[in-house]
Amino acid sequence: MTAPLLAVDGVVAGYRPDLPIIHGISLTVAPEEMVTIIGPNGAGKSTLIKAVAGILPISRGTVRLAGKEITNLPTHRMASVSMAYVPQVANVFTTLTINENLKVGATALSKEDAARRIERGYEAFPDLKKFRHKKAGVLSGGQRQMLAVARALLTEPRLLMLDEPSAGLSPLMVSDVFQRLKALVDTGVAILMVEQNAKAALAISHRTYVFAEGRNRIDGPSQEMASNEEVTSIYLGAGGRKR
Repeated sequence: MTAPLLAVDGVVAGYRPDLPIIHGISLTVAPEEMVTIIGPNGAGKSTLIKAVAGILPISRGTVRLAGKEITNLPTHRMASVSMAYVPQVANVFTTLTINENLKVGATALSKEDAARRIERGYEAFPDLKKFRHKKAGVLSGGQRQMLAVARALLTEPRLLMLDEPSAGLSPLMVSDVFQRLKALVDTGVAILMVEQNAKAALAISHRTYVFAEGRNRIDGPSQEMASNEEVTSIYLGAGGRKR
């Protein structure tokens, strides 16, 4: 069995150490795997991913990336351990152009590396290249999400974490964004994704974890989760979207 790229073991975390939101959550992500976290509102999905990213303090448990412990690693050091995080909101600089946003994301790179990686981002997301001189504030929701992902990829992470990448997108844009994420996994990037659009996420991910009340409830291959009666009745709801 392949050793996990990301291993979260018994993590307890929240906005305050004395008021945890997640209680002993454990999960793994293998290299080149897409893993989805679903569950009702308040289940601790975003809390977990923020704790892994170093945004929220972990009071108990461990987080390891490629075998190295990174528990409570400061967020600004994520790139140094080959990890990137894209939040749900405020994930682009709206007053800057697409090209300027990417340059900001490449400030730690040499001029040559920055140019090479930005061009690679344009190859992966052709719409961004077409509108490279447009302000990010006038982009559609889907285009903003693609820009946020493209900027995160400039550090060439082995693990990309996404919080609600489909939030506010039309069904057509959801399909487009998810297919591009699936293509990223095919290039060797592992993805851990919190997502409310459960059916769409289950359709493209390898495995799924279902959280409830800050704890692991059930997990398994996404195809099995999609047909699991408990998941379907409690978490997916009518039309496959739990709010």
